[in-house]
Amino acid sequence: MSDQDAARAALVQGLQDDIAREYQAIIQYVIFSQKLDKAQYMNIADQLVEHAHQELNHALAIARQLDYLGAYPVHTPKTVEVSEDNEKMLWADLRAEDNTIKNYRERIRQADALGEVALAEVLRGIVKEEQDHQIDLATALGVTHDDRIRKEKEPK
Repeated sequence: MSDQDAARAALVQGLQDDIAREYQAIIQYVIFSQKLDKAQYMNIADQLVEHAHQELNHALAIARQLDYLGAYPVHTPKTVEVSEDNEKMLWADLRAEDNTIKNYRERIRQADALGEVALAEVLRGIVKEEQDHQIDLATALGVTHDDRIRKEKEPK
């Protein structure tokens, strides 16, 4: 296998992981948007509904890119994290967004290296929305969206 073929295979595998994370996010946002139950969380609950729709759009965009690359999208989500506690729900979503953004940034580097300009641009658009989700969640929790600083503040 050539270096180019190996790089393309790594990109496809990364996109498969990305779409599985999008499925996870859809499920968590749907559940949490309905389960948040204190007045202080009502605004973020409405935002989570919107996030769920955006995550579905991300999954569809990734599926289209996988098809373009000749791959069939995976059908299993990453592990869904649930809780009955409002704050734990929001932290679960925030950790997932942090991880998603980190992985999409890597995927953008891979796409750029392979000359897949359109894919890189699609991913940049997704990262912009994911960062908006990250900011919404961090604001609801009263913490910074910068996960390099925030890790110290997350409850155990």
